[in-house]
Amino acid sequence: MRIWLSKNSEVPLREQLATQIILGIVSDDLKPGQKLPSTRELARRFDIHANTVSAAYQDLDRRGWVEFRKGSGVYVCELNVEALADPKLALDQLISTLFQVARQRGHSLHDIQARVKHWLETQPPDHILVIEPDEEMRSILIAEIESATGFRVAGAGLEECSRTEALAGAAPVAMYGQADKVRAALPPGASCILLRLRSVPASLQGQERPSPDSLVTVVSRWPDFLRWARTVLAAAAIDPDAMSFRDARERGWQKGLASSAMVITDAVTAALLPTGLPAGCRTRVFRIIADSSLDELRRFKDFLAKPLA
Repeated sequence: MRIWLSKNSEVPLREQLATQIILGIVSDDLKPGQKLPSTRELARRFDIHANTVSAAYQDLDRRGWVEFRKGSGVYVCELNVEALADPKLALDQLISTLFQVARQRGHSLHDIQARVKHWLETQPPDHILVIEPDEEMRSILIAEIESATGFRVAGAGLEECSRTEALAGAAPVAMYGQADKVRAALPPGASCILLRLRSVPASLQGQERPSPDSLVTVVSRWPDFLRWARTVLAAAAIDPDAMSFRDARERGWQKGLASSAMVITDAVTAALLPTGLPAGCRTRVFRIIADSSLDELRRFKDFLAKPLA
């Protein structure tokens, strides 16, 4: 196992040494039962004080990573299952993998340190940027993400997202169906979280089925939502004659809603409905974004919100 120690780092040499040995163990570079170099050998190799090496080994011994064998030296302990379950060790393993891959591709320790330093010093995103060419669809995605995450959300078309300044402080997201167009529009090296469409079964799950003679009205400002809702309702075996579809951009779209047992709409149009619906008319919001994608965005927000240790 190769070990790098930087005397110019803010991290103490003892901690650098201990951490790299742990990474060697969790990545299987150092095998259980393998003998480690002696305190004197490491001190001479890196031109550091023997007490520094001794302190690192003692720390690892206390934490169960190595063991001292009297008269023989320091050896790697067997890695137990409980240790692997430690989230911090899982992170160590990821970091170890990063170093291994970087070395295999010819990157030096200086390269790795410089890029990691750059990423850590880069200001983290303070909002999500929805990239979607269709303005009405973009509004719906923004509303759903804001409701699910509580994070600040903005929107942009393809031309806007090609400008670097539009991405400042933003975490770009887009629907899978727009992946190629969005990637082509983004500046080189810019990343983007891709969102999945909510499936028909997921849209119907837990929904109360309307009675056969009930009129179901779908209202939206986005024509594709009307088509998507038609597919969902058809999958639910709703009689086509029992469905009515209204474009909320047209004048008089509220006319006749009193005869509807249920109004299905999107997250944006739902905000407009309370003032335009007859009393007693039930509203159900069909979401566009899959639950798995919303969960991913929540985890992303939590990741950004966690303070540095």
